[in-house]
Amino acid sequence: MFKILGFLFLAQFLGNPFLALIVLFLILYVLDRRYVGILPSIGKPFRRSRQMSRLRTTISLNPNDVSSKFELARLLIERKRYSDAKELLLNIADRYEQSAEYWVELGYANLKLGMLPEGEAQMLQGLEINRRAQYGQPFLRLAEIFRGVDQDKALHYVSQFQEIQTSSSEAYYLAGSMYKALGRNDEARRAFEESVAIYRSLPKYKKRQERGWALRSFFAKMR
Repeated sequence: MFKILGFLFLAQFLGNPFLALIVLFLILYVLDRRYVGILPSIGKPFRRSRQMSRLRTTISLNPNDVSSKFELARLLIERKRYSDAKELLLNIADRYEQSAEYWVELGYANLKLGMLPEGEAQMLQGLEINRRAQYGQPFLRLAEIFRGVDQDKALHYVSQFQEIQTSSSEAYYLAGSMYKALGRNDEARRAFEESVAIYRSLPKYKKRQERGWALRSFFAKMR
């Protein structure tokens, strides 16, 4: 109702319904980014591209800068350029042998390239070095990969993630989404309900961070 009234007011005020629609979207986008966080960041892809360009320049000037190579590989994975990322990661393997972050990134690249046993082993190697690497996100990545291959394994990795993120609305939303994808609707609904309950119990300074996940959970449990 608020959106409709807002649109009608803007259309009358601006005298152009298309311009009013654009302005309304911009207002909703700014409010979402400030208070909720459901909509994706429009600027993130541009910032990532600039960062990748800077890293490539740095590497061209100093081919031995392994930290820049690792950061570039991580950004390439975000861009879904898994083969390029893997090539970079293998190039710096001797300097990152004891890095949990390195092994989970290399493992994920291999998983996305279809090399499941190798990728899984590498991610687990990273998690053995540091079980809380990337706040447990590698467990969700493993669950995502094995969702259509081995449901028991996928659920196992979801439970491992929940053990790390016991007070996170995001954790329970993602777990609920996984349960729903596996057809376990009762468990999915309980996870979404727990996500909302956790959000309500959080201190005020934490609610901004978790609000978007709680809203996703609220609407997901209604479907």
